[in-house]
Amino acid sequence: MGYVLSAVARVLEQPTAWGAACEMAVLAGPLWAAALLGLLLGWAWRPRWAAGLVATADSHPAPLTFATLEFWRTQLPARIRAPLAQYVGAAGPAPPPQQEDDSSLLGSSEMANEQLAVGKDDLMNLWRLVEGRDGGPAWIKMMEKALPAMTYQAWRRDPQTGPPQYQSSTIFENANPEEVRDFFGDDQFRMSNKWDDMLIYHKTLEECQTTGTMKVHWVRKFPFFCSDREYIIARRIWKLGGAYYCVTKGVPCSSIPRRNKPRRVDVYYSSWCIRPVESRRGNSGLTACEVLLFHHEDMGIPYEIAKIGIRQGMWGCVKRIEPGLRAYQKARAAGEPLSQSALMAHINTKVGDNFVRGLESNDDQSDIVEAEEKPAKNRVARFLVLGGAVALACTLDQGLLTKALIFGVARKFVGQRNTL
Repeated sequence: MGYVLSAVARVLEQPTAWGAACEMAVLAGPLWAAALLGLLLGWAWRPRWAAGLVATADSHPAPLTFATLEFWRTQLPARIRAPLAQYVGAAGPAPPPQQEDDSSLLGSSEMANEQLAVGKDDLMNLWRLVEGRDGGPAWIKMMEKALPAMTYQAWRRDPQTGPPQYQSSTIFENANPEEVRDFFGDDQFRMSNKWDDMLIYHKTLEECQTTGTMKVHWVRKFPFFCSDREYIIARRIWKLGGAYYCVTKGVPCSSIPRRNKPRRVDVYYSSWCIRPVESRRGNSGLTACEVLLFHHEDMGIPYEIAKIGIRQGMWGCVKRIEPGLRAYQKARAAGEPLSQSALMAHINTKVGDNFVRGLESNDDQSDIVEAEEKPAKNRVARFLVLGGAVALACTLDQGLLTKALIFGVARKFVGQRNTL
């Protein structure tokens, strides 16, 4: 504050308007420089050269393209880039997704390493989400909709870090888990039927005939004010009893370089639990199928804006799933051959009841450990707070009122921690 007041005094002391203007320019110069730097950094948010500063998974560093004039020209807004086109040449359209030889689908060294794809820890995480034992914040109900043969409910929660998370329950009448499993895993039908009209490109990069794990390249179309998004996802299916646990998440991929457009989405999680349930029509038997979906992704859009867009467009996307499933059932009944991705969905890893009992015992042990550690942590926190209050009170020589105030605040803070 003293620096600002002295700077204003210097401006007022100038005898001429020109001198005052120069003094104000000196004062405002750092502020404008900081604002300009912020705009440049915001525009270049997650730039392509950031990925080149980190070595890729195969230990081959990506080329540092940020030192070229062509790279920095593509970072500029269109209204600035257009006048420069006559000097340095206009930027060409984004190249289409690379086509790879089908021989690369089998025997991949990356797919052989389960940690780079989808493993047991991912199944454990999905199981805890389904059982409501993941330890996350409470879910907030967003909507409840219904069609004659489908009911839908959706929830949202906002973790302390990361994008908003969504949970939904969709119950399809007259459907079995195997049909629904193949339906969601069939990328070819997803595009040809257009029930998922956002998917505009898909290609299987790798697949494992033993576990059914797949690595897939997706490009999804976003609204006109956003560029398209690119996904490299891995998915795998486990069978636990009569339910299927389908884990899909974003994974790194060194064989497909990052591009300016479409933008790569790294944080992506979309997993299902598909299980038979009783029909809500009152029919006897498990004639309906429920899909519990847990989804979150960082699309590169501010979270609050993304939440508004998802809420407005959620039901419009969901209500197209039911007609797509009925068309898929008719195609299966007519004997149409299954696509390769649907055949891969038939390769599941079967999990026994012992695995579930192991998960439950691990959860119980972790609860006991947390219950034992919490009193010790509270005691340490109380000691630090009270010790700091004593040191502060002894340092300040401002009378009894100041010291009483310090001890009162410390006591209140300790009391609040005891209630946690």
